[in-house]
Amino acid sequence: MAEVAVRVDRLTKHYGTVEAVRGISFEVDKGEIFGFIGPDGAGKTTTFEILAGVMRATSGEIDVLGKPAREARAQTGYLTQSFTLYPDLTVMENIHYVGDLRLTPRQVVTSRARHYLAAFGMDPFEGRLASQLSGGMQKKLALVCALVSEPAVLLLDEPTTGVDPVSRREFWDSLAQLSSEGLTILVATPYLDEAERCNRVALMHLGQIAQLDTPSALRNSIHAQRLEVRVADLRRAQLATPALAAIQGVLDVQRFGDHLDVLAADSAVEPVTAGVENVLNAAGLQHERIRPDEPSLENVFVASIREANSQGEAEFPFVKPRRAALGTTAIAADHLFKRFGTFVAVNDLSLDIRFGEIYGLLGANGAGKTTTVRMLCGLLEPSSGAVTLAGERGNVRSESIRRRVGYMSQKFSLYDDLTIIENLEFFAGVYEIPAERRHTTIQWVLDFSGLRGREHTITGSLPGGWKQRVAFGSAIMHEPDVLFLDEPTSGVDPIARRAFWGLINQLADRGTAVLVTTHYLEEAEQCNRVGFVSAGKLIAEGTPTQVKESQTGHLVECRVDNVSRAMRALSAGTQAWRVSVFGDRLHVVSDADVDAAIAQTRAALEAAGVHVFEVREANFSLEDVFIGAVQRAERAA
Repeated sequence: MAEVAVRVDRLTKHYGTVEAVRGISFEVDKGEIFGFIGPDGAGKTTTFEILAGVMRATSGEIDVLGKPAREARAQTGYLTQSFTLYPDLTVMENIHYVGDLRLTPRQVVTSRARHYLAAFGMDPFEGRLASQLSGGMQKKLALVCALVSEPAVLLLDEPTTGVDPVSRREFWDSLAQLSSEGLTILVATPYLDEAERCNRVALMHLGQIAQLDTPSALRNSIHAQRLEVRVADLRRAQLATPALAAIQGVLDVQRFGDHLDVLAADSAVEPVTAGVENVLNAAGLQHERIRPDEPSLENVFVASIREANSQGEAEFPFVKPRRAALGTTAIAADHLFKRFGTFVAVNDLSLDIRFGEIYGLLGANGAGKTTTVRMLCGLLEPSSGAVTLAGERGNVRSESIRRRVGYMSQKFSLYDDLTIIENLEFFAGVYEIPAERRHTTIQWVLDFSGLRGREHTITGSLPGGWKQRVAFGSAIMHEPDVLFLDEPTSGVDPIARRAFWGLINQLADRGTAVLVTTHYLEEAEQCNRVGFVSAGKLIAEGTPTQVKESQTGHLVECRVDNVSRAMRALSAGTQAWRVSVFGDRLHVVSDADVDAAIAQTRAALEAAGVHVFEVREANFSLEDVFIGAVQRAERAA
């Protein structure tokens, strides 16, 4: 029987009349990765602060390693949401500072630090200032700082927000290894593909646990299948959404960049498929295929709490007419270069984005995405090459063009020392929104953000997800012709993320050209086309489906009794990116034909003494394709 490392019984936390946590109970076994998912304000961070011993509970029993939480602090590591590093200290100085606070001997800290830095691929950077690290490297350093005291329990509150897909997968593979060594890990995440990597997941809402089980059991709990419907004209298909949603047995309909997802009850898959075909035929819409797939954790999440969470449903007060001519060039890069001294940040990059199109520019930290966006929107002069913005070529910095552009920056979008309403008034003035429209537009942003009544709150005091909502509303309040969104939903929960993309689609349907960067590649499925960037070059481009179908090899999914042993067996003699842990399963990318890949994988596992429950072919995700493309490009370079 598994040893319990964390036990929580009827935990509550009140802030005056606000009930942040409302009587939750759960247990976490030693060596388990236990995930928390839920919307902003669900009570996840409050729960973590109580478990870390930095906050007292209002009532309930909390047992960490057989002790009250405050007495177990020496054996608990805690990585908070907020930035926990000192930017003007080096990597090693940050680690030593934390080690000193933990009263860990210097030589022990140095030895452990070098072990973890090497494990995370950061050993060449121990003398670099923390402020000069990429976002992914900063998160890895924060994790090293949390590990140097060798805690028995590790609390991670949204540890990979802002981290690129390559670093994110490396981070989670590191967690899987630490878990196999006996470390108990509790992690809160807004990314539901990450929740798939946990042994069990608790879905929190309004301070309570709505569901708690393994990812597989949670997916099965909604008794549904997901139908991927490829339609030639998504804008017209969007108009048919009410008719699709009205089909008996349809639980949800969601639009993506090149297809619709229809969630159908298990008992009604065949009649729903027929019903979808009838609706599309009646609307004169050609469809290429309807492909069934298992539901995602996002389907579970939305089905569980969407009815109780109405944030983001406010209708945008559009005033500008729809653009008549869609499909003409709105944003273009023509052989774009950007050099900083001898370093080439952007290397001969060309792309063409049209009015009415949503284009996703995807790449690892340091790939050149933000530099490209800054050149395209006129904030940075290219070293060579030409830029087209809002259909105009040449002087993209002119005032007339700037008024037609919306920009949500990755790092700066709002003034933290102003109130929410002061920020909105400021941006309404910058975008020259007429006085008679200003009040209506600002009230829409407050409604969309779920912050009406809190408009006099200092912006800097908002959690990251709430701040992103206000920043997004500010960027689109003037109905721009061209919209740049640099990681717009970083740290935003899945319900709010759906609201963001609903609005982005509305803007695109009315003619706005949208260029978006994101590290969450399930979200990139929302784009009409995507481009992968590596070392400043565009290495792949197409619709999400085209990019996935161009992937070489096959993805094999293994369900086994000992994940850590299976990971070691399958990783031996192959590139690390080809094998990754997803909770109780492993994903393996093989260049062999599918039958040979399955046979080889099964043989390698059985030779290592691993009991195999199932080995089957699975569908590539966009993240799988992205990581494979980037790794191959780096090897080729």
